[in-house]
Amino acid sequence: MTNKYAKFIKALRTERGFSQSFVADKLNLSRPSYASIESGNRGLTLEEAEKLKDLFGVSIEEFAKATLPKYEKYKQMILAYLQSPFSTDGKVPKTKLAKLLYLADFAWYYSKLESMSGMQYLRRTYGPVPDPYFRALAELEEEGKITVDYKGDAILIGAGAKHQKLDLISEGELGLMKKISTKWKDKRTQEIVDFTHEQLPYKLCSPDETIPYELIIQQDPDYVY
Repeated sequence: MTNKYAKFIKALRTERGFSQSFVADKLNLSRPSYASIESGNRGLTLEEAEKLKDLFGVSIEEFAKATLPKYEKYKQMILAYLQSPFSTDGKVPKTKLAKLLYLADFAWYYSKLESMSGMQYLRRTYGPVPDPYFRALAELEEEGKITVDYKGDAILIGAGAKHQKLDLISEGELGLMKKISTKWKDKRTQEIVDFTHEQLPYKLCSPDETIPYELIIQQDPDYVY
């Protein structure tokens, strides 16, 4: 196995917070045997590759390309949205924020044939979301970059320190995110959830399945975001 694939597998594991022992158990391997995969000293069988693909929530094409998601950029995308004027108190529901991030990634892919973050979105009950979303929020809260408030059944996310660095996001990407936030600023969370549920990428996938970015290409141009 090349170092490219070994690094890819290790990055996917650490991004999801899995231990080597946990992944080794899923593959029915000892931890040292799995560690040799991450070090590039042992290859994968087809069956092991299939198990890792499902465990990490990536498509077989992405696994073959060994293209890593841009996790730090994804965190900056969260901050970018929170620096946009959402409401009078500057906060946005957690579920709504997740959908705004999805729309940015898939709308960018629609026009550029690549996503902003490279995150893999899963078809969940309340719409598309990547597993690292929740870890990203927890890390940003620990870093003091966002605030998390509980209001009834809602979890509201707000900006912490103002003017966070957004050096990983291009001007064009920020422009698209501004258009998306402007469109959905005064909409209820359920409205954006319903919108994403009616889009082709969500409708064409099964529950908990990774949603291929390519499906957005078939979407009506007026319904991309």
